[in-house]
Amino acid sequence: MEVKQYVENYRQQLLDYLATLVSFNSVEGKPEADAPFGQGPKACLHAALNICDELGFETKNLDNYCGYAQIGQGEQVIGILGHLDIVPCGEGWISDPFKMDIRDGKVYGRGVSDDKGAVVASMIALKILKDMGIELNKRVRLIMGCNEESGSKCLAHYVECEGHIDMGFTPDGEFPGVHGEKGMISALMKSKQTKIIDIKGGVASNVVCNRCVVKVEKNSFSKRLLEDYFNNNDIEYTSTEDNDTVTIDVKGVSAHASTPQLGINAISHALCALKAAGFNDPFVDFYCSHIGLENDGKMLGVALSDDYGSLTLNNGVIYKDGDTVCATIDIRFPVTMITKQIIGLMEENLEDENGIIEITGRHEPLFYPIDSPLVSKLLSAYQEVTNDHETMPMTMGGGTYAKGIHNCIAFGCAFLGEDNHIHDANESCAIDSLLKQVEIYTIAIMKLLEN
Repeated sequence: MEVKQYVENYRQQLLDYLATLVSFNSVEGKPEADAPFGQGPKACLHAALNICDELGFETKNLDNYCGYAQIGQGEQVIGILGHLDIVPCGEGWISDPFKMDIRDGKVYGRGVSDDKGAVVASMIALKILKDMGIELNKRVRLIMGCNEESGSKCLAHYVECEGHIDMGFTPDGEFPGVHGEKGMISALMKSKQTKIIDIKGGVASNVVCNRCVVKVEKNSFSKRLLEDYFNNNDIEYTSTEDNDTVTIDVKGVSAHASTPQLGINAISHALCALKAAGFNDPFVDFYCSHIGLENDGKMLGVALSDDYGSLTLNNGVIYKDGDTVCATIDIRFPVTMITKQIIGLMEENLEDENGIIEITGRHEPLFYPIDSPLVSKLLSAYQEVTNDHETMPMTMGGGTYAKGIHNCIAFGCAFLGEDNHIHDANESCAIDSLLKQVEIYTIAIMKLLEN
């Protein structure tokens, strides 16, 4: 029996397992003694390990940071790295994000694409390898983390406990593979020089903000000019007055921070609208002169690119902490550059009299040549299943587990041309795509097993 037929036989189990994992709100929560990322991710991890026990795999829980399921024997480890945590759901869902919904050949729910669907597809791939009686001369290990969306401390804990892998992939990118991931710089813009009474926007630093609410004093700006700005830029908003204040509620469009041009940033439009309306405020001036509506870092002097892509910048979250306005900055920079180079160019723009930009995190890029053994073997698996010999591995701005462990690239789970609305409302995945993932992962592991 061919791999494809094995896959089809597991269609219903795949959907049942995925519905189980989707039912858990595994957004990172308050850390507890036995739950480093909160009870939601812990519960989801336990459910995933229970499924793997049911499938007959050897399993291990690493202190509720992460866990793994394993088949095979040998000194070398082939790793498949997926994550069970999710980003916050936000607004705009037409069905319950924690109750998987099947409509028109697709599954809907938070995590069906990023990354619970790929985790379940990988489980089924391991089961098919057992069913086929494939000689497992290496250990094949499905590693499931609980903190990929907000720091990957889960993977760092795995490496500390178990070491690196000898080869493998994380099904958390695109087919036919991601041979380069941009470097990442996280920063926090802060200022006390503001007349803004309150401001709140965004759900995560790596998501384009789709709603921002800002409160300012009445008569501190021109209502006509504010309306003109929003009308001219086709931005939806509402404005309500209460005693001596005005609350402006601005709507945007979510997108992943690695592709901010696909979204509409409600924070940027809220602050640029206030400036256009004559709101005289040092922080607003600071924001509009350092970020504004740009998403290429031009205002910070880092509008850079190489043969594999361009730098992107996103302000995902803004809030007021006491008398200080704080705004997150997420920068993804080209794979042939280094963090020192980017920060050096930014330094003269990091501080002025109206605010500061404080660097809070940095990660160097990841890059493997397309003809390297790892990339070429995974590419051949994709080609064998899809018969697509034209699409080549790519580089991307999204960061995956591959940056935190040796000998790994992102491989799947999305196919070219699909829009699964990851990090957005109504996240989805075609059932046929999930089944094709299983087939590709199965054959990919078989090729990695070859000496």
